[in-house]
Amino acid sequence: MEDLSLTVLRALRDWRQAGRHGLLATVVHTFGSSPRPIGCIMAMRDDGAIKGSISGGCLEDDLIARYSHAGTPDPLPKVGPPQFAKYGITAEEAHRFGLPCGGTLEILMEFDPDVEGLKQVVSALEAGRLVSRHVDLKTGAVRVAAATEPDELRVDAHELVNTFGPAYRMLIIGAGQMSEYLATMAQFCNFAVTVCDPRDEYRSDWGVPSVNVVDTMPDDTVTAFAPDARTCVVALTHDPKLDDLALLQALSTPAFYVGAIGSRRNNHARRKRMIEYLDQTEESLKRLRGPVGIYIGSKTPAEIAVSVMAEILAVKNGIALPKTMDVEHVKEVLGLPDGETSCLVTFATH
Repeated sequence: MEDLSLTVLRALRDWRQAGRHGLLATVVHTFGSSPRPIGCIMAMRDDGAIKGSISGGCLEDDLIARYSHAGTPDPLPKVGPPQFAKYGITAEEAHRFGLPCGGTLEILMEFDPDVEGLKQVVSALEAGRLVSRHVDLKTGAVRVAAATEPDELRVDAHELVNTFGPAYRMLIIGAGQMSEYLATMAQFCNFAVTVCDPRDEYRSDWGVPSVNVVDTMPDDTVTAFAPDARTCVVALTHDPKLDDLALLQALSTPAFYVGAIGSRRNNHARRKRMIEYLDQTEESLKRLRGPVGIYIGSKTPAEIAVSVMAEILAVKNGIALPKTMDVEHVKEVLGLPDGETSCLVTFATH
């Protein structure tokens, strides 16, 4: 599943190319509780059709009525310079629009955004590149530029700058079924995904679009990938010949997450190999995660992928997971044989 911003901007591009009027709404400020974050976008067609969301449904009906001129006393124009609008300023408005108590948000509305500018942004996003969109607040003119890193939305008296594209990268080693599930969820979470597998029989049946699939050896792939602090590397092959050197290479980078699938026995064996034959120490392997995932009683490849994605997101977001979610710890407490799964158990802590 692709990033929501791409879905929104592609729809708006298609509407404009077909000669329809279109509006692009961007959340530029929030105050107090807010249903949607700064930078999120929504596109609206002149008949009220929408893509995306700026409030989770609270304000969309009002904008649909105003933009489609469906009997509203305060219609929006179809063309003209950008306009700002604030919602939830008073308690009455917050109640009327269903905003959280005390919540206020400000949006910028662009009328009939330039088709060529939309094409440029969509093309960049489809290629997995970061791109910034600069909007002149006086004229509505748009300039599109390549971006080198994710950035927060910026707005001043003259210009709005919103950066789109994958904020994080994921390198998956192995092109099996579990990798397809993990890649799908990662894309939904705004990761640009690359899958590495030198085995033809696995790559040939890959079925997730918008994923970069390469056939190079994993350790060479990690080197070329040049992981940074917004990168995670996950080995899912169960094959030491493919996993071990790539994991070691990844551990030498700033990657925020490096881990491998496998049973407790296999993960202990991997660490032992690395220490005995690859000059590693317990300290140098401290960042290596395995078995990857959180304990949710996973039984299928899809469920295991969910647990892995949950752990990656927790680490990305700086959340310290309790021991009661650690796969190895829970299985040892429950006395489960290696590789066995069970239902989720909640442990009381005191």
